[in-house]
Amino acid sequence: MAEVTLKSVFKSFGSTRVVHGVDVSIADGEFCVLVGPSGCGKSTLLRMIAGLEEIGAGEIAIGGRVVNNIAPKERDIAMVFQNYALYPHMTVHDNMAFSLKLAGEPAEAIRKRVEEAAQILGLMEYLQRYPRQLSGGQRQRVAMGRAIVRKPQVFLFDEPLSNLDAKLRVQMRTEIKALHQRLKTTSIYVTHDQIEAMTMADKIVVMNGGNVEQIGGPLALYDNPANLFVAGFIGSPAMNFLPGRVRRADGAHTVTVGPDVEFPAPPGASIDAGREVIVGVRPEHLRVSDDGVPVEVVVVEPTGADTQIFCKLADNDINAVVRERHEFHPGENIRLKPQLTYIFDPASGARLA
Repeated sequence: MAEVTLKSVFKSFGSTRVVHGVDVSIADGEFCVLVGPSGCGKSTLLRMIAGLEEIGAGEIAIGGRVVNNIAPKERDIAMVFQNYALYPHMTVHDNMAFSLKLAGEPAEAIRKRVEEAAQILGLMEYLQRYPRQLSGGQRQRVAMGRAIVRKPQVFLFDEPLSNLDAKLRVQMRTEIKALHQRLKTTSIYVTHDQIEAMTMADKIVVMNGGNVEQIGGPLALYDNPANLFVAGFIGSPAMNFLPGRVRRADGAHTVTVGPDVEFPAPPGASIDAGREVIVGVRPEHLRVSDDGVPVEVVVVEPTGADTQIFCKLADNDINAVVRERHEFHPGENIRLKPQLTYIFDPASGARLA
């Protein structure tokens, strides 16, 4: 079994605490993504799991064995780095075989494992090339191949796609997910890109300022964000937030967000009338409708499949994404109707409804 558990893990650099008591359990065979903005502590957490950073306090266990004081090479993990970390003077074959040679594996066993990994990753024809003769995507495959041949309990990925162009990132994203489905090895993946997190993960750990904000499956976080941070971070384009005040009329709650502009509260919401709140609505949950709220068009961005409409609503910026094609122009007044809303507390950021 290769379950990974973190219990009350802390880390400080000098007097600055960067990880604040993280508790996470990653099941055997699970693909877990640590996601958050730069400086949130996700890479530091990954490096502590790898043994490249000392743990300030707490406990990390891999496969039921506490590894706090165990050297990286003895943790049975393999790490794929952002910059590939390939040896430039070695061929693809020798880069992939290097760790096995260090471990004293027989030459025939090394050859079989390297070729097996090369077959999986489509690298057979590149085995005698050097890293400088490869594209960025091919180098990334070599880095993954070097990890695969070790047959570790856990794969660790530290923003492995950040150096690739947009099209190649999408391709490699799919390849890594397909690879995981084939190998079924426990994997922990760090990224600041929430699209990568949403499309690849079985479980997402959303981090901010060294704290875990929420843990859950991609759609669970999208549908039920615990607070303002998660709601704004998960989903692309980001959720719209508008300050308002709760109003109750005819037995229903609404949120007043401007003069004569009201958003419906979520069904079943029970919040005191007059309370100041922040109402959230995702761009894809807004529809162009004659019975919607009035907005002024600022910019229209057609993308083919969708149309993004950037608007002003009662001095607030708001973004809508619609499937239909519209010939709207800057300065034009239209109406948008929210299909689903969320309500948050302005002080704590917690979701109220």
